[in-house]
Amino acid sequence: MLINWKTREMIQFLTLIILKLLLALKVLAGSDRPNLLIMMSDDQSFPHASAYGSKMVSTPNFDKVAKEGALFTNAFCAAPGCSPSRAAFLTGRHIWQIEEAGTHASSFPSKYLTFMEHLKLKGYHTGYTGKGWGPGNWKISNRNENPAGPIYGTKKGNYSQAFKNFIKAKPKDKPFAFWFGSSDPHRAFKKGSGLESGKKLNDAEVPTFLPDSPEIRNDLLDYAFEVERFDNDCGKFLDILSQEKMTDNTMIIVTSDNGMAFPYAKANCTEFGIHMPLAISWKKKIPGNQTIGNLLGLVDLSATIHEAFGIQAEKEYPISGKSFLKLITNNQTTKTSNDEQIIYAGRERHSSSRFNTLGYPQRCIRTNQFLLIRNYKPERWPAGPGQKKRGGPDSELGPMHNGYHDIDACPTLDYLIQGRADLKVSKYFQLAVSKRNFEQLFKVSEDPGCINDLVGKPEYKVIQKKLSDQLTDYLVKTKDPRENANGDIFETYPRYSSIRWFPEPKWAQDKPNKIPPTPWLKPTLRIKK
Repeated sequence: MLINWKTREMIQFLTLIILKLLLALKVLAGSDRPNLLIMMSDDQSFPHASAYGSKMVSTPNFDKVAKEGALFTNAFCAAPGCSPSRAAFLTGRHIWQIEEAGTHASSFPSKYLTFMEHLKLKGYHTGYTGKGWGPGNWKISNRNENPAGPIYGTKKGNYSQAFKNFIKAKPKDKPFAFWFGSSDPHRAFKKGSGLESGKKLNDAEVPTFLPDSPEIRNDLLDYAFEVERFDNDCGKFLDILSQEKMTDNTMIIVTSDNGMAFPYAKANCTEFGIHMPLAISWKKKIPGNQTIGNLLGLVDLSATIHEAFGIQAEKEYPISGKSFLKLITNNQTTKTSNDEQIIYAGRERHSSSRFNTLGYPQRCIRTNQFLLIRNYKPERWPAGPGQKKRGGPDSELGPMHNGYHDIDACPTLDYLIQGRADLKVSKYFQLAVSKRNFEQLFKVSEDPGCINDLVGKPEYKVIQKKLSDQLTDYLVKTKDPRENANGDIFETYPRYSSIRWFPEPKWAQDKPNKIPPTPWLKPTLRIKK
């Protein structure tokens, strides 16, 4: 059939109209898909946001996200150290389920896809600035980019400009997922920065596991100053979202990776090591002014992201968390459930802090009232021994109390070491560095500082056994190597960071067959003194 030129022009015109409509629908569909903005501080414990009533810090931007959505009072990280905690959050799996990624400064097997990688596969524009997953070596795991996405900007303090560049690079038909990992309030702090900012020593909130002194208060104020600096950066991100008219359909998450860098907090499964600040808003879906008291972990937050964004985890590596999306979208304005709730966390190697860079493996179970911590290797020093070698494995020993490297170097640690002979200080020093029972039990509803270990007290024998059995059952169910006689596998995972050398401990001298293999550890490795 012959088609005249007018008919041909009409067909071409209609075809063009249809193509434009399809393109418009594609853009509309893309713009209707939610965005994701994660803002994560580095080493911030739960109480330290003004939305929780803290007077030591002022966090108006965290408070704003909480007011426009939900404030969580019982959120917990998966590990009290940054690298494994972030890996668990990104995958939605516990640290004992992700092999090398469950230890500090190791690698991140590419078979464990992160929600950021899933979103990229779903057509999202993804990226991060600051600290994504790390420290560690993701390149050795055959990954093309950090598990948090491609990086935008590298300069500390220029985070918001990186986000602007990211948004500018975003195709109009794509939603985005962005990870902002601040370096605040990670040590080292500028000494005196808190006082210089106008804070007073009386503003400091001294936790019960630290002595009250001007030196400690000053250190806490410096920490508070950096918490506020993170919050200020968060405000810049929120402003950009508002300017781009993207606030309503963006899930905004503000949290931290692990607890404050003080003795007996970070790198410990204590309350101040794993209890996190968390606020989430999403104006299009989540009603405001909610306060959620339910116990939940960051692996549950990962599951919530999976549900909200339609992510399907691989059948071989299912997520371990449970989504709480319905809890917050149904306007649970805030009652904590009376049912017993449980979260689990753990740690393996943190820093290079003891003989052969062995870790201090812990697992814990936290309920509404109690925290039970299991220390798998109680013969090891929890913060590392106090004495290390000056250089390589054959060098002489350095001075006493120059170790404890699972505690970040800080004025507070110096104060505890210097005052260790003082009865008013020694108990806090011993709490941080002394060997611990195989299991510890704390009634955190009354003792959030985890000062009073209840193990051995007859009135708590039943609850200890109940929690211990629950912990064992869960770890067996989730295939934790620490519960199937293969726990030493964690020590075989290479550390891609500096190494310290320590004297051989007595337990290793007495039972050399109990020394875990560390095939990656080479005697030529050195570290800064």
